[in-house]
Amino acid sequence: MTELLWLLLPVAAFSGWLVGRRGSGRQTDQGCAQINSDYFRGLNYLLNEQPDKAVEVFIRMVEVDSDTVETHLALGNLFRRRGEVDRAIRIHQNLIARPALSAVHRSQALLELAEDYMKAGVLDRAENLLRELLDLDVHVEKSLRNLLEIYQQEQEWEQAIEVCQKLQERSREPLGATIAQLHCELVEAALTEGEWALARASLKKALSVDRNCVRASILQGELHQRRGDWRRAIKAWERIAQQDVAFLPEVLGRLEEAHRRCDTLPAYTAFLRQMADRYCGVAPLLRLVRLEGEHGAETSERVRELLGRCPSVQAMKYLIEYELRDASGASREDLQSLHRLAERILEDKPAYVCGSCGFSGRSLHWQCPSCKSWNSIKPVPSVVTGFEA
Repeated sequence: MTELLWLLLPVAAFSGWLVGRRGSGRQTDQGCAQINSDYFRGLNYLLNEQPDKAVEVFIRMVEVDSDTVETHLALGNLFRRRGEVDRAIRIHQNLIARPALSAVHRSQALLELAEDYMKAGVLDRAENLLRELLDLDVHVEKSLRNLLEIYQQEQEWEQAIEVCQKLQERSREPLGATIAQLHCELVEAALTEGEWALARASLKKALSVDRNCVRASILQGELHQRRGDWRRAIKAWERIAQQDVAFLPEVLGRLEEAHRRCDTLPAYTAFLRQMADRYCGVAPLLRLVRLEGEHGAETSERVRELLGRCPSVQAMKYLIEYELRDASGASREDLQSLHRLAERILEDKPAYVCGSCGFSGRSLHWQCPSCKSWNSIKPVPSVVTGFEA
């Protein structure tokens, strides 16, 4: 409300000047009286903190010309930011309809109107206006960014890739990681439809533009898994340790299944020992403890070692679980109470956090639901173990 009032003050002042200018020209007495009446009515609305009514009066009074177009653009932008999209659309449509509007102002009004339509969810109209701006070769970078947002919302991944590539060329901004994620969207769709050749081709493109694309490696392993090629699946999933070790817990369970099918558990155990020294969380050591427990090894001491190396509520929870196996009586009741407390603490802790906006949640998103950035969400090492799913 305050923002709108401050913006309307210069509008009111300009309207007053317009009244004086018209009054000294060739306007009839009746016309001047009407203008003065409108002006004072609008000013009265403004003084009584009724900016919505004042806006309508002043906009009617102020004709669109080279002196006033910036004011109209500012008002339309303000209405859109306040969520009054219908008003913003009317102002920008009115500007575009003026035949005397300069090419510069018309292109700016087209861009503003496209963003109005995006805000209103009328994406087809927004797309048409943005394409028109690209044809005119004006506001190209902004138009490409808006088109990219539209195609992502509509899940038109091929068009999104095309626009993103053009944006990269235009802005000189490295967008390989984003383009790889868009290819991964195509991979997931192809896997759902059982189109293996298309999935392979899209994976190849994803890794060619971003060799550190963790999602592509996860999907590549899944493709090999579905085709029964477990050894290639292992190779794809173990590659994640070199790409971004933070995502290691996402594939440890799948790796264990693949090694069991290939009868190569000793290799998996060696991999876990190697990762335990590199990964700052609890996941590899917990897997290692469970595997050793299958072969009768003393697990409680290993979990105590884990708690010492990676102090966290998650590690403490697993130590309590192992101690519960042999506990009885009052000691068992105390351990059960501690275990419930640890579970409640972990329930309130986010497993994934966005490094761009701070969004947090319990599920992994490759595109942040809040800020819409790609590759910004990562697992929290002290919480994620790979046993959650």
